[in-house]
Amino acid sequence: MQRPDFSIEEVNKIIRGRRSLFAAQFKENDSVADSIIEEILENANWAPTHKLTQPWRFIVYTGEGIKKLADYQAELYKHRAEKNGTNFIEATYQKFKEMPLKSSHIIAILMKRTEGSGIPVMEEIAATAMAVQNMYLTACAHGLACYWGTGGPTFWPEAREDFGLEGEDMLMGFFYVAKPASDNWPEGKRDSVAEKASWVRE
Repeated sequence: MQRPDFSIEEVNKIIRGRRSLFAAQFKENDSVADSIIEEILENANWAPTHKLTQPWRFIVYTGEGIKKLADYQAELYKHRAEKNGTNFIEATYQKFKEMPLKSSHIIAILMKRTEGSGIPVMEEIAATAMAVQNMYLTACAHGLACYWGTGGPTFWPEAREDFGLEGEDMLMGFFYVAKPASDNWPEGKRDSVAEKASWVRE
C-alpha cells in the first residue's frame, strides 16, 4: 500500500487532548451508538503486537448487560467478604451495583496468551495497553467521556474462570464509555518531558 498522508497536527491534537472523564461526569440515559463502540474496538485491534499474537480480547456490556455486570461484581464482593472473613461495607456493595449503570457501554479488557509463542508476558500486557490507548483516542475524538478502571473483579482470583481466563491470561480492567454531561473538557497536566528523557549523542 502507499504510505498514508498523515496530519501531524491532528495526531498531536488528539494525543495531547485525550482525557479521562469519570462516572460523575457521565450523561446518564443517553446511549452511545453501537457503531461508535465497534469503531473503538476496530481501532483497538490495530495496536502494535509482536509476532501478531493480538492478545487483546473484549467483552462489551450495554443495556441489561451492564446491570448483569453490576450485580455480578456486587455479589462477588459480598461472597469474597464472607469467604475471607473481611469487612463487608454496604456502601461499597451499593457502589458496585449502581456506579456501572451510569455508563452507556462497559468494555472488559482481557489479555489472552498464545501458547508456545515465546513472547514475554510483559510484551503482551503492553500490547493490550496500547490497544486501550487506541480506544481512548477514538472515544475522545468522538467527544465521549471514558476511562480505564481496574477496580472490582479485575484482580479477584474468583473472577478468572467467569471471564474465561487460564494460565497467564489476565483481566486488565474495564473501559467505561458514556456521553459527557458537560461540554467542559479537563485541562491536561504533565511535567516537562525534558525532565524524563536523556540523550546519548556520542
